[in-house]
Amino acid sequence: MALNVMAGPGDDAVRGPTLERLLSVMGAGALELCVAPGGLAAVVEGVTVLDPLEPGRSRGQLLLAVGVDPQSAAALDVVGEAAREGAAAVVFGQGRSGRPTDALRTAAEAAGTALLFRTAWLGWTELVGALRAGLVLAGVPADPAASAVPLGDLNGLADAVAVLVGGAVTIEDLESRVLAYSSTKEDVDELRRLTILGRRVPEWRVAAMREAGFFRALWGSGDVIHRPAHGENPERLVVAVRAGGEVLGSIWVAAAGSDLPPHASDTLRSAARVAAGHLLHHRSHRTDARLTEDAARALLDGRGSASVLTERTGIPAHGHCAVLAVRPGAAGASRSSRSSRSSREDESPKGESGKGDLGAGEAAGRLCALLAVCCGAYDVTPVVLPVDRGALILLGGLHKDPRRAEEQVSQLGTSLVRQVADTFGPDARIGLGTVVDTLTGLPASRRSADLALRALLSPGEQRAVASASEVAETIALNEMLDTLTGAARSAGPGPGTALDTPVARLVAHDAGHGGGTMVETLRAYLDHFGHVPDTARALGVHANSLRHRISRLTEVSGLDLRSPDARLLAQLQLRLLERGADRKQ
Repeated sequence: MALNVMAGPGDDAVRGPTLERLLSVMGAGALELCVAPGGLAAVVEGVTVLDPLEPGRSRGQLLLAVGVDPQSAAALDVVGEAAREGAAAVVFGQGRSGRPTDALRTAAEAAGTALLFRTAWLGWTELVGALRAGLVLAGVPADPAASAVPLGDLNGLADAVAVLVGGAVTIEDLESRVLAYSSTKEDVDELRRLTILGRRVPEWRVAAMREAGFFRALWGSGDVIHRPAHGENPERLVVAVRAGGEVLGSIWVAAAGSDLPPHASDTLRSAARVAAGHLLHHRSHRTDARLTEDAARALLDGRGSASVLTERTGIPAHGHCAVLAVRPGAAGASRSSRSSRSSREDESPKGESGKGDLGAGEAAGRLCALLAVCCGAYDVTPVVLPVDRGALILLGGLHKDPRRAEEQVSQLGTSLVRQVADTFGPDARIGLGTVVDTLTGLPASRRSADLALRALLSPGEQRAVASASEVAETIALNEMLDTLTGAARSAGPGPGTALDTPVARLVAHDAGHGGGTMVETLRAYLDHFGHVPDTARALGVHANSLRHRISRLTEVSGLDLRSPDARLLAQLQLRLLERGADRKQ
């Protein structure tokens, strides 16, 4: 099933882009190159989903091996058959392990077939749309005047379209932000003036159009939409710019000084086809930060290419580097969490759905900007990635001496946590990842940073910065509790309290007495090693009152506080109770 086959044999500009050009347009967020034994000069004529019932249709195609596990023997057959049919490349999903097998890599090299992998966060449907959008760059523009505009010159394109349609033009993205606008000598209407000055359509206007269902109609339509003149607002034409099945933005034309000519709709329709290449170029070549982020995120997840990250950042593939895991204060963390969701939700048109939390996006942006600026004061090369409730910092270019590199990481972490605390609240925490000597070792550094951060967030932990080795005991306890929690889930409800243990009896007693204090008292008593004065101060009660509580809780629960095993079991179950309560919040 060919999804996007370009024109037949002829010169490469007509047949399609080379694999190298397509990968450049797509960026690191969609495809990951594994091997390309024959180089990247092969021309991609289209995109085809593998269909075993219709062999022989893969010549020049990017073959999507949907449903084929790259770890299976069938994958080897697919690679061999693709080579015989002359496919430009084969694309597999991540499979169970997320990495190609040596056998598959060897088979691709022997067959001379380029082997690529779909990134884990991009579905097959989204990938097809993105690939079709990339292939549009090989299309022939419909209008000579617009095609003369250098690729990526959106203001030049807006001026050219304005001349062709006889009106004032704005080119906007999916969030109604102005990417470019035409120059015009005529007086412009107030709405256009506000849009250009604010670099986006006024919020009240966007809300009104969304409520009226306009965006749903625009993104769903394949044609020009006419908006008649109303009051002081002149007539307007608008068309969605799309490449394949993907919507990239819109072009708006407003009458300026006179009515729009009869041919304006046809001209705008043609201009939208030309604009697709310009918007793709704008998105792929003007968003280096996003591409760098994608490459870094893929590498930290254990799927990406060190060479791609080196190319984008200049960080050497071999040299000391590390990862820092950052969590701002509680308020900043919640904002960052919402922002990571809203940024993903706002990447595609949704018609009637809302625009997302702008305040949340600003908070996440402030955190990442702060970290990037602060890292810039040190002799390191940082890449800052927003993640759920915080950020990750990939640090490259560390000192050649391992001990000096570790000192750099520690000093930077100490400095950053102060800066983050000043801006986002006093509860900021930073986990320091292990210093590794190659970019390919960064996933291990990221894991150690995450473990250290989690330990710093444990109850009672006062430190704001630490490495995994400095909080090793807490990490070990967390891992043990994770294991126990998993076992408790498989056994039944209530982590650690499903059986009729002393702690389970105390939980039941407290629940039956309207928020009793038996569990709280036992936790404090064990945390203070059974020392009555310290425990009483922690609970804010008199020592005699505490002794009465202890006597009562042992009577209710049957707990033998003289038994080391009983105390150990009680503390573990209390920890599990805390973890269960945290999940409910």
